[in-house]
Amino acid sequence: KKEELPSEYNDAHAGLRGYANSDLESSVVFSAGMNPRLYGYIASFDDFFPDNNGYIKKKIILKVSDYRSAVVQGKFLAKKGLWVSEYRIESGLNCGGHAFATDGFLMGPILAEFRDRRQDLVDETFNVLVSALERVNRIVPNNKLPIKVTAQGGVATAEEHNFLINHYNLDNIGWGTPFLLVPEATTVDKDTREKLRKAREEDLYLSNISPLGVPFNTLRGSSKEVEKFQKIAEGRPGSPCPRKFLALSNEYGNEGVCTASRLYQKNKIDENGISDQITDKTCLCMGLAATAVINYEITNRESKGVSICPGPNMAYFSEELTLSEMVNHIYNNVAGVVRSDRPNMFINELAMYLDYFSKKIDEQKANWDRASAKKLNTFANNMNHGIIYYKEMFNTIGDTFVEVQASVIQSLNDAKQRVNKMTDEVAILIENNQQ
Repeated sequence: KKEELPSEYNDAHAGLRGYANSDLESSVVFSAGMNPRLYGYIASFDDFFPDNNGYIKKKIILKVSDYRSAVVQGKFLAKKGLWVSEYRIESGLNCGGHAFATDGFLMGPILAEFRDRRQDLVDETFNVLVSALERVNRIVPNNKLPIKVTAQGGVATAEEHNFLINHYNLDNIGWGTPFLLVPEATTVDKDTREKLRKAREEDLYLSNISPLGVPFNTLRGSSKEVEKFQKIAEGRPGSPCPRKFLALSNEYGNEGVCTASRLYQKNKIDENGISDQITDKTCLCMGLAATAVINYEITNRESKGVSICPGPNMAYFSEELTLSEMVNHIYNNVAGVVRSDRPNMFINELAMYLDYFSKKIDEQKANWDRASAKKLNTFANNMNHGIIYYKEMFNTIGDTFVEVQASVIQSLNDAKQRVNKMTDEVAILIENNQQ
């Protein structure tokens, strides 16, 4: 009963296997960075390989943060004889759920590199693919396989949607967070949807609640957060952890324990005393599913506290919409759907990275090591490059974004001054730590 099973029986491999052995003709999305063992397992299933005409029954979509990650992961899969049919670029911070921030690379320059080097990506990965397919005696397509390049994160208007497609030669644009206010499209309980509808910038924040240890965009005042604070006040912090999907720490046994569990938090508090660093972690297995349990009136004995993970863009949507109304807004920019004082999507993300850089400086200040200077200087240089890029772009795109152009330029000037101040702070830190 307690015998350790082979790796293919873990949740990720089992889930992939179930999909691969199905009769579906569709795509699977791989997110959150490269998993070599899982990627290698894909090659066990014929449906992921192309035929002579380039047809692939089950296509691979990769979520990527920048061009380099696309090349690295695309070639890794190509060496297995697997083709990435879509590269989905997501903003590192202006997104829902787990946030995988870049080293200061901003969305605009990232999209420009994909646009300018798109054919390079196809050529390089296809050459690797052909060699791999020939090596294992599999069918080689007659022609180069196509790719799609798509983007998502923080889009809120039809003008932004169309600009991204036309300026960066993208195949499609993803909208996620706004659909949390569309009952026909997402399963969100009435109470949580009302909190989302009323949420403003200060209610949506990048938290440390995820047991995975990755920053997680979430909603302040969710019923799961209220439940968490009640348990802390009662002296019983943590979750009973019935699902164990994120029981990944081996600190208290080889079977694994979740950092949001009652067992883990009790042991940590006994060792180190209570602190936010310990009790901040929240159960996502039940929390993210609870809204469906509530909506469909499913009876169980588990917590009904709801965790929800909207992106910061939720602050600018305040009305419940039908699916038809949301689709109409995406393509026709319906007046009144988005707050009129909302900044441009590129400026929004830039502001998030400025705040993130400030926090990184504080973190490095408290834990300075040999790599700190390089990390912070690289981040500052990438931020400066992005600001210069945006200044040039907004001055050369004609009448696009004309209504916000003056405020955009002012925001870029302010951002430049703030980066300069933080760069000076970094220089002083480097000097002080060399003494």
